[in-house]
This record gives sequence, structure tokens and C-alpha cells, in this order.
Amino acid sequence: MYPANAYVIRLAGDDDEAALERLAQLDSARPLEHPILIGEVAGRVSAAIDLDTRRTIADPFVPTANLLAHLRMRAGALDAYAHRPDIADRIRAAMARTRIIPAHHPAG
Repeated sequence: MYPANAYVIRLAGDDDEAALERLAQLDSARPLEHPILIGEVAGRVSAAIDLDTRRTIADPFVPTANLLAHLRMRAGALDAYAHRPDIADRIRAAMARTRIIPAHHPAG
């Protein structure tokens, strides 16, 4: 098993098209559609996951089971982050529920 820092996991960009095509051919699979999360081992694209469909492709000549597990976890984390309201929205919601009532001081 590789430690979590054995991989580089990142979003695919335009410069990754050739590597993704090669990976799909190695895996005998259709190319993935963007957005794609890529996993690299030793600087080489070794696995990828389609963030919309969760379909994966991987290099069959590289042990990628753990990398694919990391990619699936990262994809889930990205989904959770995307569905979480931003901090300003959460503060506004909390403030709307909390009403501060000033203490009444009798005139004296």
C-alpha cells in the first residue's frame, strides 16, 4: 500500500489530453469526459476518474487499486465541498436564527 503522499491528485487540464487518451487505450476504455480528476504515480498519469459519472480508467501495468480509492475519496470530498454553503452564507444563516435582545434598563 502506498502512503497518501505517494500520489499527485489534481484536476485534468488541456495539457493532459494526450496522457488521458493513452490511459484510455491502455485500459481498453472510452476516454473520460471533463471534469476529470487525475492520479499520477512517479510523475506519470496512472489513473483518472470522471467527476460526473465516477467512471474510472487506469494503467493496467501499474498497481492502481489504492490510487483509485484515493481518487474516489477525493471526488466525494469535492462533491461535499461543492454542496456546502460558503462561510458568509453560513454566518448569515446563524445570525438569522440568533436574535440579540438588548437588556431593558429602567430610567433611574
